[in-house]
Amino acid sequence: MSNRLLELYRRLRRWPAGDWLFSRAVCLKAPYFASIAPRITALEPGRCEATIRHRRRVSNHIGTVHAIALCNLAELAAGVMTDASLPASMRWIPRGMTVEYLKKAVGRMHAVATPDIPLVESAEGYDLPVTVAVRDDAGETVFRARIAMRVSPKPARAG
Repeated sequence: MSNRLLELYRRLRRWPAGDWLFSRAVCLKAPYFASIAPRITALEPGRCEATIRHRRRVSNHIGTVHAIALCNLAELAAGVMTDASLPASMRWIPRGMTVEYLKKAVGRMHAVATPDIPLVESAEGYDLPVTVAVRDDAGETVFRARIAMRVSPKPARAG
């Protein structure tokens, strides 16, 4: 399976600061994610890992990583994983998210997104649940999200 996003990641990963460059490219395509300054640290079919640093921009009034920053990190990791895993004939869009805040989020956050079912090429659309676990530097899960992705065939191009 050839996937342009995955090929770009693999190509940029070979360069110094390739993770940073790839992450910036993703944020150019989806600018809102730049607000959390994410770093995509691993990408393969069926798995994406991303981190954010704990700094003032993503903090709340009690000094922890803000809940919405964690949601943004989860949606980014789930979206990049889905995009990098699908055949070129398919597209996706998030339809909903349920979240659990398990403990105070302090320090660097590390998200891992994986699909709950295999991603397949299909003539019909289907729902793809994606689980994202976010851990702190101690390896404790501080946040968990389940994101409902709608996967469907791309429309045929008129031509």
